[in-house]
Amino acid sequence: MIRKLLAVMLCCLPLWAGAEEAPAAADAYVEGTHFAAVVPPLAGATEGKVKVVELFWYGCPHCFQFDPTLQAWLKSKPANVEFERIPAIFNNPTWELHARAYYAADVMGVLEKIHEPLFDALHVKKQRLNSKEALRAFFVSRGVDGKEFDATFDSFAVSGLVRQAAVLTKQYNIDGVPAMAVQGKYRISGRMAGSYENMMRIVDFLVARESR
Repeated sequence: MIRKLLAVMLCCLPLWAGAEEAPAAADAYVEGTHFAAVVPPLAGATEGKVKVVELFWYGCPHCFQFDPTLQAWLKSKPANVEFERIPAIFNNPTWELHARAYYAADVMGVLEKIHEPLFDALHVKKQRLNSKEALRAFFVSRGVDGKEFDATFDSFAVSGLVRQAAVLTKQYNIDGVPAMAVQGKYRISGRMAGSYENMMRIVDFLVARESR
């Protein structure tokens, strides 16, 4: 139990403290210091677009704190950005359970009802949403039909998306969340960014570079 808890804490520890400050100019962002290459690179967006990915976990306090910064960025993001969230899955059943909740909400078309309230339930209201039954009750409390939840949560479609998320977590080679990735080529960790705001500045820098 202690080992599992430590593993969860480490994966959810971006180590913001002690990271480098934001450079004076955007062109001072340097590969290997402020962002890293994804090797081998993954698929980006279609031609003329730039894919931006957030890897997160609902149970991560840093992800909860980062979400308002990301939400603000999404309201003014460049028009050519294609954004995607990927619920990261490390070797822990709770990460997979929460990933399944994310994709179930997405498949049912109720993500707007679930995403931010689920963060709030876990980190503000301190609800223990670590079982399918607890998540079902939460979804129902948000106006989701219980039978639809039952039919979707363990469905073939959701299971496939969860498997894909686990693969992508490994392929992006992240060691903590939240993490960002741009065009399948670059990843940004909390240690590299130093702050939530700087993480999005680095994303903007890489989006601009990939848009040239």
